[in-house]
Amino acid sequence: MTKFIQDSTLTDQTNQSPDEHQHKETLPESIAGFAAVFVSGLFIITFVIQHFEIPSRSMEQTLLVGDHVFVDRLTPTGKAFPGPLMPYRNIHRGDVAVFVSPAEPGLYLVKRIIGVPGDRIHLRNGKVFLNGVEQNEPYVYYDYNSPYHEPDPYRDDFPAVRQFGRATPEWSMAMEKYIEGPDIVVPPGHYFAMGDNRDVSYDSRFWGFVPKENIMGGPLFIAWSLNQTEADFEPKTIAARISSFFYTATHFVVMTRWGRTLHLVH
Repeated sequence: MTKFIQDSTLTDQTNQSPDEHQHKETLPESIAGFAAVFVSGLFIITFVIQHFEIPSRSMEQTLLVGDHVFVDRLTPTGKAFPGPLMPYRNIHRGDVAVFVSPAEPGLYLVKRIIGVPGDRIHLRNGKVFLNGVEQNEPYVYYDYNSPYHEPDPYRDDFPAVRQFGRATPEWSMAMEKYIEGPDIVVPPGHYFAMGDNRDVSYDSRFWGFVPKENIMGGPLFIAWSLNQTEADFEPKTIAARISSFFYTATHFVVMTRWGRTLHLVH
């Protein structure tokens, strides 16, 4: 019976004229369909996933200059819909996060979260001590051939050595109230963030804690990576930008770090 009904239905459709069972899409319908796709894509790249390009060495080797990353703007910020597909979770120690700089509003930074509210942190000879325990940080990078690797008491023995002019004025004034013994204590609703390239990273040691509301999300993966340097991101004239664009377009294949494509960020 079921097979017969299916065959009858098929026969009826076949006997219909093309005008009776085919519908030609009108121009307004085409425009509406395009608009729906465009709005959906705009929503995704605005509120769900956002693209960022890495212009500095502060997160080497986790992120390199020229990496293009997609950032999850929902899950780490508490804006995700509940459920197994996009579960919300709080920021954890060790997470890589993208946030608005507390020192320069409008500037986006990417750093690793070293301390969460209540944590006690200090550095000795560049090593991080968290709640009194020296941390094993396999992601930390040191360029031993760089002039920046020379000893720096403020940077490497924070907060024991406090030097005037190394931190922002606001952080220099506020820092003292968070220091207990050898440690700086992370207050509620804030995080302590540092770059993986500890020698060159301008981070919480220099401008203070990251407010929770400043965090935008966390990098998911590297979508594409170009072999570039920090000099490529310095301000240029219009002519120099046009020249750089055409050079990249014509050398796309050799400049791309193909091995980093779709590389997860952790």
